[in-house]
Amino acid sequence: MHSNDDSRTSINLADESATIALAQRLAAHLKPGMVIYLHGNLGAGKTTLVRGMLNALGYTGRVKSPTYTLVEPYHVAGLDLRHFDLYRLIDEEEWEAAGFRDEFDGHSVFLIEWPEHALGLIPQADVIIDFEILAEGRKVKIKANTAIGRECLKQL
Repeated sequence: MHSNDDSRTSINLADESATIALAQRLAAHLKPGMVIYLHGNLGAGKTTLVRGMLNALGYTGRVKSPTYTLVEPYHVAGLDLRHFDLYRLIDEEEWEAAGFRDEFDGHSVFLIEWPEHALGLIPQADVIIDFEILAEGRKVKIKANTAIGRECLKQL
């Protein structure tokens, strides 16, 4: 892990196992109300990271990308988590009609893929994770935007 300061770090992930290991470390530091943005191209590892986090918390069911449902709720280890995939979000009207604004009550953990499709509709991220596909593996840049995000990152 390479760190520029307490609010940024960069990690090279050689394979899916490395992504799962990062997910396990992140899962140990999730707090109710946290918002985590996941950026990266299709196939970059965003859903793999979410699956790894859920599994690390003890979730044993199937974890799939909510590409068509836009959100999948989970309750595990005393946490309510919401996994959003906003790739197919059309506009603010669709967001409002689905009642998603009500989801952000400060109690759940939010893992949001493609957050750029809902800027202005979702809260600021505590942690932003950017995935870059390399010739071999992935590079992940993690940035903390808030005190809770910096505390999470410091614990990694």
